[in-house]
Amino acid sequence: MQVNFYASLRLLAGAASADLPLPAGATVRELLEQTIARSPRLERELFDEGGALRGNVHVLVNGRDARHLEQGLDTPLGAGDRLDLFPAVGGG
Repeated sequence: MQVNFYASLRLLAGAASADLPLPAGATVRELLEQTIARSPRLERELFDEGGALRGNVHVLVNGRDARHLEQGLDTPLGAGDRLDLFPAVGGG
């Protein structure tokens, strides 16, 4: 499964993307946990102290924000799916 990192998350992950093995039936949450196991510095940026996804982070599954998927982070993933991780971006 391909995970793409953007902006400051790319720096923390140490790469623009990662191809992670994904067991059948794995969820978005499980893939994020696997991503954190590979790059532990991402944990503070992705999740708060209570284990909830931070409000300023956007997790896109095949271009759709995981927050708007029916099962959220518990959405099952398939081998051909793509995950994009974006931090909040500001500008003026």
